[in-house]
Amino acid sequence: MTYLIRHPLEVLALTGQHLVLTFGSLAIALIIALPLGVVVARNRRFGGPTLAVLGVIYTIPSLALLAFIVPILGLGTLSAIVALVAYAQMILVRNIAAGLRGIDPAQLDAATGLGFTALQRLVRVEFPQALPTIVGGIRIATVSLIAVATVASYIHAGGLGDLLFDGIHQDYPQKIIAGSIAAAVLAIAADLLLRSTERLVRR
Repeated sequence: MTYLIRHPLEVLALTGQHLVLTFGSLAIALIIALPLGVVVARNRRFGGPTLAVLGVIYTIPSLALLAFIVPILGLGTLSAIVALVAYAQMILVRNIAAGLRGIDPAQLDAATGLGFTALQRLVRVEFPQALPTIVGGIRIATVSLIAVATVASYIHAGGLGDLLFDGIHQDYPQKIIAGSIAAAVLAIAADLLLRSTERLVRR
């Protein structure tokens, strides 16, 4: 706690970097996961192998994945974002597909009977109905990315991981504690905010 109290501006700046890295990666991951989740929900023959591949990626240790990406993309933020986007896919795609598959078929038939096109039905009926499950996936993915993003500091991507790795290299426990507390507070705050959003959407 001592380092956190004495260097609040440094911790705040690194927290800002951590937020940009996390939510920037989450936004890109959602752009990829939304159409992929729709395809997985529609086509079970494609969905099973896709989720299996994403599950394998999700189980790869973060340092191992970064070690694989860095020789291709180099050190820095880009490699970190690619790794974070890859990690988020399993959670996001699974929840999007589960939400879409859980819709009452009667609602889909009613929308078709009203003359909705497939795209109109997806946007105006399916996504709104699946939104609570999708937001739940976003919540889980966000907390996971906050944790994994700390490791991204190892490849010079910045964020709160700088405090952790600097503390280890300098044998300075107060830095490690400061980074750990800041990351934990960030994860808890994100979880509470998105949990509230999830409850609101369910209503």
